[in-house]
Amino acid sequence: MSDPFDNHADLTVCGGPVRCYRGGESGLPVLLLHGAMLDTAQGVWRRVAPALAADYRVHLIDLPRHGASRPWHGVLDDAFFRRFLADLLDTLELPQAALVGLSLGAGIATGFALEHPQRVSAVVAVGPGGLGAKRPAQFLTWLAMRTPGLLRAATWYLARSPSAIRRSMIANLVAGEHTPDFDAIIAAAVREARAKHRYGEKALDDWQIAAYGPTAMRLNLLPELPRLSVPTLWVRGAEDPLVGIAELATAHAAAPNSRLVTIAGAGHIVTYDRPDEFTRLVREFLESVP
Repeated sequence: MSDPFDNHADLTVCGGPVRCYRGGESGLPVLLLHGAMLDTAQGVWRRVAPALAADYRVHLIDLPRHGASRPWHGVLDDAFFRRFLADLLDTLELPQAALVGLSLGAGIATGFALEHPQRVSAVVAVGPGGLGAKRPAQFLTWLAMRTPGLLRAATWYLARSPSAIRRSMIANLVAGEHTPDFDAIIAAAVREARAKHRYGEKALDDWQIAAYGPTAMRLNLLPELPRLSVPTLWVRGAEDPLVGIAELATAHAAAPNSRLVTIAGAGHIVTYDRPDEFTRLVREFLESVP
């Protein structure tokens, strides 16, 4: 087994820089896509990617404006990422790949599979964004996102407040500070917060910001899911406060070739809370893909 984090390449995709890690010498190509805000490939997939590389050709990237994929200019919304993934697969010389995404990455993967099903062998969507017509505190969230300077001020605060990042992670991980690799997870998040500030980026990703309208979501993939033709595994942590079971049950019922699994003892970041169980589920699912 080759550890993907021992082998990386710096690519140019859609005119911008992308750090790509690769591992595994045979099997189905798998592309791992992390979440928003302070997520990076080396953080989110630290315990998952090396294990999957035993059986698959694993590719994982720092999404634009994350990790080593900087700087980027312009608006990086859902339409951008549908173009981006097509160009990324072309750059990697992959006619088709299985997409495994967390949160933001899961929403991106689902949207791409809807538009380019011939490029996707399967989707694993973990706590996906982009599902549902309305979110809690819809108007107030939309207003905060559009308050001039607020999101960059949030970046400034996080870059100078490792203790705030630590408190947030303790609150959002089921095992809190007893989570395996907790100190390394915090260190990676602090580095990412400082990089965001150094590059003048907002605390939230454009994909998240553009998805919100004042009274309803501008990005809602649920009505499109009946035409999601690729095999899809929806995954939710049982204690996820951000993505409800009703949303994923609706997604499962709408997508004709899908499964739904809930992982006990996990919150939104399943790959930190239950990495071994998640990896087993992914492997079992991909083994069933024709």
